[in-house]
Amino acid sequence: MSKARLLRDRIAGRGLAHVMAAHSPLSAILAEEAGFDGLWASGFELSALYGLPDVSLISMSQHLDMVRAMAEQSSLPIIADIDTGFGNAINVIHAIREYERAGVAAVVIEDKTFPKVTSLVADGRQDLLRIEEFQGKIRAAVATRSDPDFLVIARTEALIARLGEAEALKRAAAYEAAGADMILIHSKQKTPDEVESFVRAWSGKIPVVIVPTAYPEMNEARIRALGKIAIVIYGNHAIRASVTAMQDVFARIIADRGIHNIDKDIVSVEEIFRLQKKAQVKADEKAFLA
Repeated sequence: MSKARLLRDRIAGRGLAHVMAAHSPLSAILAEEAGFDGLWASGFELSALYGLPDVSLISMSQHLDMVRAMAEQSSLPIIADIDTGFGNAINVIHAIREYERAGVAAVVIEDKTFPKVTSLVADGRQDLLRIEEFQGKIRAAVATRSDPDFLVIARTEALIARLGEAEALKRAAAYEAAGADMILIHSKQKTPDEVESFVRAWSGKIPVVIVPTAYPEMNEARIRALGKIAIVIYGNHAIRASVTAMQDVFARIIADRGIHNIDKDIVSVEEIFRLQKKAQVKADEKAFLA
């Protein structure tokens, strides 16, 4: 079974897939152990890992390398965040071939101009493509995929750009007509009201994907009550949790002038060995090394 089929089956069987952001093989392993349904190969998180802003500075090759590394260490289906598709429809064709070859289950393409600016930054430039041009990108992605189960998710930034619900619905309908399998609606309002209103008004046949980073009170009960959402993506919590933990531990070590207090509060070296599959390496050494 392909990972794309697995993702579709999980959505069909559970009604809602919970997908956690990841930026490394280790974070992918931890997300799988926690019980998530899939991984979000986040451009924001990878940019942060490199210490760079999320403004199209990370290349497709860098993102693909990390996606491949995560796919090798996790059995979860991966939804790849490919921003604007790395260019026009020709670039999208190349990207779909490469990401499908890398084993991802789905891609999300957004309707911003290239280079993009991350959505949640205050006063960021949020310019959108003409609808017809973005439809061309969606048609190119759909025509290029070799696995019919591979999901092409169209992300509209109309609410992020403050163009209103009517424009968001117009764009979503156009992207569905171009062949998108799902619509991702994004918002940076601090409450779910804007997204809930969009979902209630959405009359298309394809389901909706949300990323409730800015409106964290949008829990599973509220999502299921809307009845049209297939995937919820926790878009940057892996990198934020990592930063929180490292800032705390580093500050305590400096304050204590040593690791004597912090050692009991962090995972053991043996836990890292487990995550590294050290036991399997030892077994292989015993079996195959003279």
